[in-house]
Amino acid sequence: MRWRLFDWMLREEWRLNGQLFVGMLREEWRLQANLFGGVRFAAFPLFVLALGAGAVWLLTTTAVATIGTLVLGVHVLAFAFGLQTGTTAFLGQDAARNLLGDVTLLVFTARTLPVSQRRLLGVFLVKDAVYYSGLFMLPMALSFTPAITAGLLTLSDVALLWATATATFLLGVTVTFAGIAIGTRDVSGRIVALALGVGLAGAVVAGVDLVQYTPYGIYTGATVVETIVVLAAIPLLATFGIALYNPNYSKPARTAGDAGDAGDAGEAYGRWRDRLPFRDDAVTAKTLVDVSRSSGGLFKVVFSGTILLAVGVFLLELAGEIASVDPAPGVTLGAILALSAFTTYNWLTQFDDVDEYRLYPLDVGDVLRAKRRAFLLVSIPTGVAFYAVAIVWQFSTLGDALVGLVVHVGLQMYLFGVTTYLAGFSPNEFLFDTVLFAAFTLAVAVPVVPIVVAGFVVSAGTPSVLAAVAAGGVVLALAGGVLVRRATPKWERKTRT
Repeated sequence: MRWRLFDWMLREEWRLNGQLFVGMLREEWRLQANLFGGVRFAAFPLFVLALGAGAVWLLTTTAVATIGTLVLGVHVLAFAFGLQTGTTAFLGQDAARNLLGDVTLLVFTARTLPVSQRRLLGVFLVKDAVYYSGLFMLPMALSFTPAITAGLLTLSDVALLWATATATFLLGVTVTFAGIAIGTRDVSGRIVALALGVGLAGAVVAGVDLVQYTPYGIYTGATVVETIVVLAAIPLLATFGIALYNPNYSKPARTAGDAGDAGDAGEAYGRWRDRLPFRDDAVTAKTLVDVSRSSGGLFKVVFSGTILLAVGVFLLELAGEIASVDPAPGVTLGAILALSAFTTYNWLTQFDDVDEYRLYPLDVGDVLRAKRRAFLLVSIPTGVAFYAVAIVWQFSTLGDALVGLVVHVGLQMYLFGVTTYLAGFSPNEFLFDTVLFAAFTLAVAVPVVPIVVAGFVVSAGTPSVLAAVAAGGVVLALAGGVLVRRATPKWERKTRT
């Protein structure tokens, strides 16, 4: 009798978990399909497969990169995507509210359903593992098919790559989730980051090869002990986060005084407006206030620049080792750091909507002009500051540094124009729209790839190439201005319809 009762309870547990899992899968698919273009979103994995396969074939055929380098790049991307996914799922309240409105996802229905929050969180993490493993990690792994036909990899290598890339993605998700769970217990994020940094620094000083204690280490041949540690870390982090996460936690409502300034929100707006060189532009001031008072504040922009700086220096040194020629730091890093333009524009448009301005005597052109001014005030100075740090770090020549600065500013303006023209005021929503994302990828690759390649020629001391790259930076800035002007009537028509 007890065994039958236990068996019935076990089957009920599996049935309930299965229902939640299927419901969350449907919810995720419907949500993204509705947001990102329906049928066109369904084609996104095919686009990832085609783009990745083309890149693998080109880079291995031309000997620009080795298979090992490409595999490492896949794991780095998977980890970064995992960090971003975890942040969006559990911390992006501002973005979710503006993007979706007042909705309640299944993972947060413990108050209305007879299901514990811990069960919901556990099923949610399993859903993320299965969903993104098939939607992104599988196409990324299959994109190495050209390497199989060339005899550089075997089918089992690709299968292992899929498994370790998925594990890397989950590691990123659970690391973020665990950190957020600690934050819901009123522990400062700075303390968590400091503790993590000290721990990692201590491991490096002690001579621990941290890479071997990641899923990528399993792919490259980790020991049995290292493999066990890696595979155990993911469920342990997930369990830790589930046990600690407080679903009822919400950040205390802040006033300007709480943030260290006197006065109310209206006074904060007034101070931002008074700092601007064009004080009659209320929309620009509002945009800057929205970003500064959102989760993370203006530090989000700095954080994005820091990541790009680290990635850029890493790629610069890696490219030098592969090609046996050190590329010009100014030209190369100027182009890489300019990619922050998309992220910054995303922050500037994420906390409002163009429909909100219909109550006022403003048109789309006025709002777009305000966003461009905010972009010039935030993105360009931040990018130039990081570029200066990169130049000092990499010891560029004067000519290369000046040309790289022109490239950086010109490419930022061009990317702003491209993003505005393609995505309007919703740049985050078009990332999974296959057609728009393909157009964006092509528009970015056309100028960036030649500039990075030219960086190798500049390093060899070719003044004519240096001059051509500088002229290209100016042309890109002009092209960005043209695209912005074309974007205004386009989005005015779309807004009216």
